Amino acid sequence: MTLSNLEDTGAGPRPRVAANPIPYWAAGKTREAFEDAFADFAAIGFSAVKADIPEGMSVQDYAAWIDGYGLSPALSLFSSPFDETVGIDAEIERAKRFAADQVALGLDRTMISSMAIPARMAEPAVGADFSEDRLQLAIENCGIVCQVLQSEGLRPLHHSHVGGVFETESEITRLLDTLGPEVIGFGPDTGHLRWAGIDPVQLISRYADRIGGIHIKDCFPDYLEPSARVGMGYREVSGTKRLWAEPGRGVVDFDAVVAAMPENYDGDYMIEIDVPSVPSKYDSHKVSFEWAAQALDFAWL
Repeated sequence: MTLSNLEDTGAGPRPRVAANPIPYWAAGKTREAFEDAFADFAAIGFSAVKADIPEGMSVQDYAAWIDGYGLSPALSLFSSPFDETVGIDAEIERAKRFAADQVALGLDRTMISSMAIPARMAEPAVGADFSEDRLQLAIENCGIVCQVLQSEGLRPLHHSHVGGVFETESEITRLLDTLGPEVIGFGPDTGHLRWAGIDPVQLISRYADRIGGIHIKDCFPDYLEPSARVGMGYREVSGTKRLWAEPGRGVVDFDAVVAAMPENYDGDYMIEIDVPSVPSKYDSHKVSFEWAAQALDFAWL
């Protein structure tokens, strides 16, 4: 049995192994970049891809487009700084539009994340330039957006991301504990957690009852210690190709991660490789899919 048809066994909903085509569109979200990704994913055996509708394309056209490659839409991401640099009214309207598209694609949940505080992009994964006022505002704004998404039929799941206002363990837990499970679920990213010095297994175990999605991302050890990347920003560290690893090739303990996931988990396992460590994007995702066939198979038993 292949991973691409595990969800069709008749035994009820099953998680899928999905892919996020970040390295394909890193230089620009062009139609050609997405088509290269979709063709590769279909050839490798993926059955689902992150629902990322290009600007100007209708939901219907996007659904037909990926269906032509045998792919289904998978868990997407709503991102905002959530801080003083954005207006909450504008974020509310943007969230409504985003939710309408996602629900129209048949999805019932989304990751929600904070990105790119300049000071934290310059000095990543250590909680640089902490501000209590900013954190409180971001929690408030995130809660408002979460309620908007829920009102539109989309369950929000916090997705940790280095460089954002919810970067460190204390910031993530403040967000989740303050808003509570009725407002926000949990969608961990194993790589971003590990880079920020957080044990993914412990956080997954702590919030297992709130997990509705997960990004499978691995890290090489080379730049995980702050002392190894002094003077290097987020993009510089990522660009070394010695930060992000194909799953199973880095330091994340995925046996423990999968064991910590709830038994009734019904979300996807999304493979995410920001920067492949091998020359070919195709080979990077093929290696990752083949790893998933072995390492994640027991997640469906």
